[in-house]
Amino acid sequence: MDSIDAPDRYVSFKGIDCQGNSRRIIERLYMHIDDPAKTNAFWERFRAKLSVADDPLKRQADGLCLLCANIYYIADLFEEHDDEDGLAMLRQLEDECC
Repeated sequence: MDSIDAPDRYVSFKGIDCQGNSRRIIERLYMHIDDPAKTNAFWERFRAKLSVADDPLKRQADGLCLLCANIYYIADLFEEHDDEDGLAMLRQLEDECC
């Protein structure tokens, strides 16, 4: 893909499925934090925020915003559990949508 054809998140999100990408990462994140051996107080609070992320009347932030604001913590979790696919998805989200 030429740099001319590459989507530029600062100009346009056209052609970038940020919501779909964030949903896939949230599903991947749940694969880890649903395991009692992998979760902790931080992830339990994060789970509570995610549970209302789709409700504009209850949320502090939507799912994409939560992911972007916590990208380093999520990357640490994926790295800790050798989740290369999760890390690749997270890098793409950060590059295109955050």
